Formats: sequence, C-alpha cells, structure tokens
Amino acid sequence: MPNPKGNEGFLDFHVPTAGKACQTWYTTFGDYKPGTRALVVLHGGPGVPHDYLLPISDVASSYGIPVIMYDQLGCGNSTHLKDKYGDGSFFNIQLFLDELDNLLEKLGIKDDYDILGHSWGGMLASEHAVRQPKGLRKLIISCSPADMRTWVVVANKLRGELPEDVQETLKKHEANGTTETEEYEEAVNVYYERHVCRIKPFPDDMLLAFSKLKEDDTVSMTMNGPSEFFITGTLKEWSIVDRLHNINVPTLLLNGKYDEAQDECVEPYSKLIPGCKWVKFANSSHTPQWEERKEYMTVVSDFLKQ
Repeated sequence: MPNPKGNEGFLDFHVPTAGKACQTWYTTFGDYKPGTRALVVLHGGPGVPHDYLLPISDVASSYGIPVIMYDQLGCGNSTHLKDKYGDGSFFNIQLFLDELDNLLEKLGIKDDYDILGHSWGGMLASEHAVRQPKGLRKLIISCSPADMRTWVVVANKLRGELPEDVQETLKKHEANGTTETEEYEEAVNVYYERHVCRIKPFPDDMLLAFSKLKEDDTVSMTMNGPSEFFITGTLKEWSIVDRLHNINVPTLLLNGKYDEAQDECVEPYSKLIPGCKWVKFANSSHTPQWEERKEYMTVVSDFLKQ
C-alpha cells in the first residue's frame, strides 16, 4: 500500500561548529498538536533518511497515535554538511542527542513523548533514555545492537554463510579500498536481501532512502563505514551495555529471526533494562515494519496504549 504524506516543516538547529545555519526537517502523521503524546521515530544509518520507516505512520492512521519522523542532520531533507566528511569530532552521538532535544523542545513535546528507534536510531534512543529525560514515557528499540563489537562478530558470522564468490568479492574490495564500486555494492546487496529486507524487490521507500544515502554518505561513512560488516567509523567501539540499567521507562525490544541484529546483539537490552519486553518476528529480518507490517504495528501500538 502507498504510504501517506505527512505535514512537513523545518526546525532551526544551532550548531556553532557547523559553519552555516542548520535545519532539521520533520513530518507529522495523525492528530498531532502540542500537548498530545506523540511517538517520535528515529531512523537508522547513521545517515539513512526516514523514508524506509514510513510504514510506521500506520500507528497514526490505524491506532490514533500521532507519529513524528525527522531526518537527522546531514541526510535526507535536513541540512547537508559534506565538508564534514570524516570529521568524527563533528558527527558524533552528542550532536544527534542535541538535535533530538532541540526537536522535542521546539515541537512543544519535551515533557510528554514516546520514542521508537530503529537500528542506529535505537542506539541513539537508548543513549537518550539512559540520561533519564523527564518527558520520556515509553521506549521502543527496534533491531538495534547494544554493542558494536558484538554486531561486527555477528555480521561476519552471517557474512560467512554467503556464497563463496560473494565473500571473495567483499574481501577483494575491502582489501583494495574499492568499496565504492558497483561490484562491491552488488555483493553487499546479497547480504541485505537475506538480513536487511527479505521482500523482493525492495519496497520503493526503502530504495528511495538508499538512493539518498548514496547521494550523500558523509554521516554514514564518518560514523559507520562502507557496509554493515565493514565498520571503520567512530561507532566501531560503541557500547551502551554498562549503562542500560539507567533506563527507567517501560521498554519494548524488537528484532527479527533473520535480522542482522541477531539475538546476541540485542539481548543486553532485555537482560539489563528493568522490565524490558522482547518480541521477535518469525518471518522478518532487519525491517519487520515492512516484512510483517500488520503484526509490527499491532505490537507497537498495543505497547504504547498499555
């Protein structure tokens, strides 16, 4: 089904070291107005814009829960900063925490809101939650690692199950520093079709998000790297495991059976966040919002309405 278009806008975001004025683009779905508790959705990547998460707007249309999505700085419809490519002192977790705080403040919802973060967005959401913001009511972590070192171990295990010729192509280009080639991209897509989205062909909104990433991969390459299993960016050593006990709101953890975020990646959230509920989708990989759309929205909405 086609995804609806929300009500769009821009928020000024003051970043002294950016060298220019910055804005965060956002869109809202449902009967959103200041004073209404909304679900704020954080996209992954870093640097993969919101488009691939548009099915979550079903939470608004089918369950009456207002939804807010936005493109994080450096990608999508928000301000791009290509001159900061490779600058890990600029593109860092604190920048995106500040951007989230700015959005909550300027939309008038900082005292009462829920958050859903997908993949990197769940990492960012957990970083936000461990700080115990007073307005956060519920947290949903969808297909997100708690520790990047475990993520890499698991990703390479899954990579080892790919056809031998695909593995050789990946190794060759990573060794030669030619990960920008079409041949490398095609080999990575074999992994994506198994562990990122098992719908063939990929949904149009996913392809749109990937095309925008390809147009400007500044944030992704700076913080992550060329692929899901070849991590060279500043998130390489990231972990939140030793801080998860500080999360003090009801939390829902989600992943898929074929997810690149395998159980080993997400389990610390379940074990260390008090009262965390864990739901695993039997027919999904990394994008259950597409692969089991109806079931995903029911689980999310039931949790938010409890």
